[in-house]
Amino acid sequence: MRKKLTKSTDNVVLTGTLGGIAEYLGIDPTIVRVVYVFLSFVLLASPVILYIVLAVIIPSGRPSNRPYGHNNQYYQSNNYKKGTKSRKEAEKIDDDDWSDF
Repeated sequence: MRKKLTKSTDNVVLTGTLGGIAEYLGIDPTIVRVVYVFLSFVLLASPVILYIVLAVIIPSGRPSNRPYGHNNQYYQSNNYKKGTKSRKEAEKIDDDDWSDF
């Protein structure tokens, strides 16, 4: 099976980009983060721009077939569609006595 470079779902600090690179290379994510911080100091923040570009380019490692909204499994299993309580009726007030003067 061929490995793909994706963002990590387990080793996430900001976006999971450095964790995903570490998983792809097969090394500890802490090593990649330390090297990144060191390079940020040495190269005067140019790795920050590279990180932003990689965070946009590298695809997410999360499965994309999870439905959101009313179609998800949690919503369906808890029957939130059905209203269990009926609405309360408002009390009618007498409009003739609206002023205290």
